[in-house]
Amino acid sequence: MTETRPGPLAGIKIVDLTTVVLGPLATQILGDLGADVIKIEAPEGDIMRYAGPARHHEMGHVFLNLNRNKRSLCLDLKRPEAAQVLLALVRQADVLMHNMRPQAMARLGFAYEKLRDINPRLVYCSAHGYGQEGPLADRPAFDDIIQGASGFVALEEATGGAARFVPTLVGDKTVGLTMVYAVMAALLQRERSGEGQKVEVPMLETMAAFLMAEHMGGLTFDPPLGPPGYSRMLAPDRRPHRTADGHICILPYTDRHWRDFFRVAGRPELADDPRLADAPTRSRHIAELYALIAECVRTNTTAFWLGKLKAADIPCGPVNPLAALPADEQLAAVDFFPLCNHPSEGRIRTVRPPVRFGTADCALRWPAPRLGEHSREILREAGLGEAEIDDLIARQVAIAAE
Repeated sequence: MTETRPGPLAGIKIVDLTTVVLGPLATQILGDLGADVIKIEAPEGDIMRYAGPARHHEMGHVFLNLNRNKRSLCLDLKRPEAAQVLLALVRQADVLMHNMRPQAMARLGFAYEKLRDINPRLVYCSAHGYGQEGPLADRPAFDDIIQGASGFVALEEATGGAARFVPTLVGDKTVGLTMVYAVMAALLQRERSGEGQKVEVPMLETMAAFLMAEHMGGLTFDPPLGPPGYSRMLAPDRRPHRTADGHICILPYTDRHWRDFFRVAGRPELADDPRLADAPTRSRHIAELYALIAECVRTNTTAFWLGKLKAADIPCGPVNPLAALPADEQLAAVDFFPLCNHPSEGRIRTVRPPVRFGTADCALRWPAPRLGEHSREILREAGLGEAEIDDLIARQVAIAAE
């Protein structure tokens, strides 16, 4: 990121009170886009600092992958003197983001109504478990709880036979992405109106909307025309198909794809099967058609099928183990997992922002910070003098990294 190619959000200052995964992913994306993100941590630090593996205490792998392009200010916000520092930062900020329950923020003295009086242009974005107009408004929530409540576990049980969680933090990360677009929309509105606002991003509502986009099914209509669910997603053989030596992902989609698949597979008689006639017909028979694909590919190797299907321009791909992703031909070619030197952690592999801009840059400006690494410089920017900063650090109201 340079003066001639700044990030799209250069000049935006964000006070970041988020922790764990949901909020830090959102603020990292905004930091990648050029915003100045001030990560405010309690004396014990963000809990993700301690998720191993790690080379050093407080610098675990999850923290390193969710907190680049941020500066760390360590404050004990339960102390009145620290609260005054936060309010000073709010006066200078464009955005404040948190993923605490609103009731906890109010107890700390940082409810939106108070901060709005200090800075009417502030965009105040909060992510929490449930919308504040519902009966669960003050309940705690985490990714696992929301996966169960929003329907994800039910889908896993319907398709896999066991009630289980999706093995990734799908709720945290989806809600984090929702925070990003909500903040940017509020900033755009502020440019037009001159006023900030409060933005609420509840986890359950966000994930229910995310999942039901394609799974409303018959519930779309009143009275319902059938059960919920998108039949193609629920077909038993919608899964990676077993080959002679592994698995492969195959998705014939258009009329041509389906006809050509069966020709390539040595089953030309199926190319004219009436079940392939058109998209509505295929939709009614999709479970049977996926079962036919599974039957066809069992006898040859994954490499054989990838070669045949790529030559026929039929959508297909390998099943990559996580460890193989950095060497994937596409990801390696675009340098998606670049290596960099971290000041305290040495050589580390990162995941670069996936978005590329024609006239802007999303470069790594700061690696994930040590706890309190930037405390002194941020306190100076907030208007505090050196003697006052020394006093706050001596009394551990603020903590600065050695």
